[in-house]
Amino acid sequence: MNTISPLAYVHPEAQIGDNNTIGPFCYIDRNTVIGDNNLLQNSVTINYGARIGNHNEFFAGGSISAKPQDLKFQGEDTICEIGDYNSFRENVNISRGTASKGSTKIGNHCLLMENVHVAHDCVLGNNLIIGNSTKIAGEVIIDDKAIISASVLIHQFCRVGGYVMIQGGTRFSMDVPPYIIVGKEPARFCGLNLVGLRRRGFSPETINQLHEAYRLIHSRALLEESIAAIREQLPATPEIDYVVNFAKSSKRGIIR
Repeated sequence: MNTISPLAYVHPEAQIGDNNTIGPFCYIDRNTVIGDNNLLQNSVTINYGARIGNHNEFFAGGSISAKPQDLKFQGEDTICEIGDYNSFRENVNISRGTASKGSTKIGNHCLLMENVHVAHDCVLGNNLIIGNSTKIAGEVIIDDKAIISASVLIHQFCRVGGYVMIQGGTRFSMDVPPYIIVGKEPARFCGLNLVGLRRRGFSPETINQLHEAYRLIHSRALLEESIAAIREQLPATPEIDYVVNFAKSSKRGIIR
């Protein structure tokens, strides 16, 4: 059974599961789907096209599946997909997709802190932490288990690798390869994310291999030469393969 405040508005065409709590002054539009066991505190707006899973928490002032802030958007029928066990703090704004990809996607077990903005057609993975007032432009991809500190500005079309730590106030327009720390101005490589890797259970042997991979990346002017050296000198572990494939597939170039 759902608990819906009499001061909330729920469109009669909205599809709502079981055991949800919808607080006062919430607004739930048509063409929305909400799963089970979600908590919407006061003044949350669930806009057209939202597809929300289970066990999510939305704090006051959030706007989910908002109309994209993209002048190319012509009202096409797009969605915003949200997984399970996420926490969206106060005033988080997430846009739905455009004709480019059709959807914005948020995975599972993510924490988006106060005043975060996620633009159209982004794909955010699982177990992310995104700090206060960080702004993510359109069509950004963030892989699993990344930590992005407060007031970070991410340029459109960038990709952020898994297990990274982005320092507060950083702004960047190139891809961030996995397992590293990025910060300073202009944004640059600041070493492996050693604390994060150890907390996630990476072995000393794997960490040493990643150290060597990034030493090779930074010791050569041409990325192609670095990749060739990594393939020649290091074992083809899943972690090394991830670094190599990320670098090879980067369209914007990687931060070094």
